[in-house]
Amino acid sequence: MKTINIAIADDEQLFRKGIRFLLEREANFNVIFEAGNGQELIDFITSTNEFPDVILMDLKMPEVNGVEATKIIHKTHPDIKIIALTSYDGKSFITNMIDVGASSYLLKNTSPKMVIHTVNEVFEKGFYYDEKVLKIIHENIISSSGKRIKSDLDKKLLSKREIDVLELICEQYTTVEIADKLFISPRTVEGHRNNLLLKTQSKNVAGLVIYGIQKKLIEITPDFNL
Repeated sequence: MKTINIAIADDEQLFRKGIRFLLEREANFNVIFEAGNGQELIDFITSTNEFPDVILMDLKMPEVNGVEATKIIHKTHPDIKIIALTSYDGKSFITNMIDVGASSYLLKNTSPKMVIHTVNEVFEKGFYYDEKVLKIIHENIISSSGKRIKSDLDKKLLSKREIDVLELICEQYTTVEIADKLFISPRTVEGHRNNLLLKTQSKNVAGLVIYGIQKKLIEITPDFNL
């Protein structure tokens, strides 16, 4: 089991210590840094040689808030996966964090088990959205004022193999599992995924899933659960 390096950004010290205690009970979790605001986190990432794999990011923090910190870190270190962990559950907060590159969105009143599950899922697959977040994404896509909707792409833009890979990503398969299913190497899968990110203008794997929803590669139903 591979160790997952984690950073926590939250301006409430008691909450940081509590979530750290929870995470470090897991054998494969290693908390490498705590930040009291977004600027401390950015400073750490720009100066460290040991990067976090996953960041748990609060939204409302002094100096640099979670949205701005996510935007900056995602631009400079796109491989770092960011999970919003906040008490704000409004649609605008959720869509904004996803737009700037968050891989998941959790509320602070969620269960410890869900936090652990989400960290593992995001590390392994690049994203994790629960039913509520998926519903908001879906509503945003079909909204008449949803400016995020991309125009339909030329069907020839994506190759048959890229579509195969995209469908399997949307079905939550890992890179290795996709490689096994398509009888190709994991490196080839990564190549197709990089092409998909470029062609669909997605920020990360989470963005590819949203694209999959837009193009109806996955349907949002009451029993749909990531």
